[in-house]
Amino acid sequence: MSRICELTGKGRQIGHNVSHANNKTKRTFLPNLQNVTLMSDALGRRIRLRVSMHGLRSVEHVGGLDAWLLKARESELSPKARRLKRELEKTIAA
Repeated sequence: MSRICELTGKGRQIGHNVSHANNKTKRTFLPNLQNVTLMSDALGRRIRLRVSMHGLRSVEHVGGLDAWLLKARESELSPKARRLKRELEKTIAA
């Protein structure tokens, strides 16, 4: 299971642990991913996604999952989120 947010594309970052003696060893910084269930008003159903807490706060700030998906670029979204975005656009157009 990859450690990438399905909405924002936020993934792991690489850096150093730095000791008091200034020795540097490689380490990874992982995003705070959570399995969440978000409600889509336009689709009328709940959707399970693996989202970083930063992404979840952004979704709430924009006004919900539907508004976030319509605003987001396709390159940042996971394949599952891309399918949801296309389904949402079809529903709104109809």
